[in-house]
Amino acid sequence: MSSFGVTSTGWIKYADLKANGWGEIIGCINPQSWAAVGIGLSIGLSVVGAAWGILLTGASLVGASVKAPRIRSKNLISIIFCEAVAIYGVIMSIILISKYGSGGDDDVLECNSITTEMYFAGYGIFWSGVTVGLSNLACGVCVGATGSGCALAHAQQESMFVKMLIVEIFGSALGLFGVIVGIIMSTDAAFP
Repeated sequence: MSSFGVTSTGWIKYADLKANGWGEIIGCINPQSWAAVGIGLSIGLSVVGAAWGILLTGASLVGASVKAPRIRSKNLISIIFCEAVAIYGVIMSIILISKYGSGGDDDVLECNSITTEMYFAGYGIFWSGVTVGLSNLACGVCVGATGSGCALAHAQQESMFVKMLIVEIFGSALGLFGVIVGIIMSTDAAFP
């Protein structure tokens, strides 16, 4: 028994692959698998972005606080902004998992039984998760770099803190924009 170039043992038949291309094989991946990968990327890339931002900010904060110990408590707001990026990913993953349904559908064992609604839901959740994850990754790096600059500038001159904090807030808004776009993208994406 074979379906779309894949034998019952799981091997791909070269003749079918050459005749039909990879499109059929990729198209026969269960849409719930695409959705699960999207949910994982949403939270995973958001946490990586937050960690990267904390790495950038924390190193500069610790280094600059040696010269000016007064900056330690004020500049912790930069670490909090980085943590917010991870929270954006957690919130979006919860929203996406509610659209995922109960999990694997036993009726979808062959490619012919996948409906258009299932494809729409799977790809919608996948790309929503990718969008949120990548925007939060970029947001974490942005907030980390500006937080690092804020700590170093604040160590040199006290009046720079509020000015740099405003720039940091605008950088943090990028992650929130990604969450809003992800919610819009996944509005109608739900498994039947």
